[in-house]
Amino acid sequence: MKFLTRVFTIKKVPTVSWSSELPLNTKPRFITLMMLVFGLFLFGLGEAIIIGSGSGVSPWTVLAQGISMRSDLSVGMATFVISLCILILWIPLKQMPGIGTVLNAIIIASAIDITLPYLPKPDIFILKIIQAGFGILIVGIGSGIYLSSNLGPGPRDGLMVGLQKKTNTSIPAIRTVIELLAVTLGWFLGGVVGVGTVLFVFGIGPCIGIGLTMVEKLFKKS
Repeated sequence: MKFLTRVFTIKKVPTVSWSSELPLNTKPRFITLMMLVFGLFLFGLGEAIIIGSGSGVSPWTVLAQGISMRSDLSVGMATFVISLCILILWIPLKQMPGIGTVLNAIIIASAIDITLPYLPKPDIFILKIIQAGFGILIVGIGSGIYLSSNLGPGPRDGLMVGLQKKTNTSIPAIRTVIELLAVTLGWFLGGVVGVGTVLFVFGIGPCIGIGLTMVEKLFKKS
């Protein structure tokens, strides 16, 4: 019960044995870099599992679809513009980038490309939902591992952490609000929302809470 309560109330990325002292670290320890890469690979694997489920795209892809439909931008370029805007929002939130911010895009995209061809693509609806839910859990666990390396978050995770510090709200609650706003705006602009999209909106926050709490319980410095 304590673990479950912590999952929904955790407010801070834990400092563990592999955590870097500063996000902007150009010479991290090998273990720190290894856990960053491992966490980001899990993140990408989870994204691939969700894509393979065929149950709906992520909220931010819905937003990119909506922007694409209302402009001359492709979905890929709209995604890039969204990420750039989020990074600009980091400035008032005083979020610090690092090599993890750069590797975020590279490793996650590579993990998706490498694993997606080998993942199941179910035709039965309930299996689609189960697979999407499992993928969201893997994304959450990967997030907990890579964020704990403290080498710089990806754009959305940085926004999440920055807003948490400003509002003192739990990380899962903040992430749910962010995803809900993204999918609502995307849907309003014409993006396509699937069942998996809704599952992601309300599942990713708690799953990141699970990832962070697991790391905290198993590896936090005494």
